Amino acid sequence: MTRWVVDASVAVKWFVPEVHTQAALRLLRDGTTLLAPDLLLPEFGNIVWKKVRRGELGSEDARETLRAFSVVPLRVYPSAPLLEPAFEIAHTTGTTVYDSLYVALAAGEECRLVTADRKLWEAHQGGALEESLAWVEDLA
Repeated sequence: MTRWVVDASVAVKWFVPEVHTQAALRLLRDGTTLLAPDLLLPEFGNIVWKKVRRGELGSEDARETLRAFSVVPLRVYPSAPLLEPAFEIAHTTGTTVYDSLYVALAAGEECRLVTADRKLWEAHQGGALEESLAWVEDLA
């Protein structure tokens, strides 16, 4: 069984066609276990809200997206125990504590974070946690 931590940059692609959508959809296949810190839920909602505000998504489509997302089988972890390691990661890499929560979960669960957030991915290239991240298009 393959385990991946997913961030909001990937999760939104399951429901809204964007660049890298097809790659992100590979994560929803059978035999894949998806993990995320509880931060994913409000982040996902905020992305959908922004898409409505920009006119990229209608209100009813947004509601349907939120309903569909709520049934994705995710193992959601509380952020509180991840906060200190996330701070250390953020402090070392210059990334946000928000983004570092995902990296901290991946490191702690000994799996990898798959992301479509280029800035986050690049911040870890050549660093101590480089192997804890995977670029969405690099999924097998």
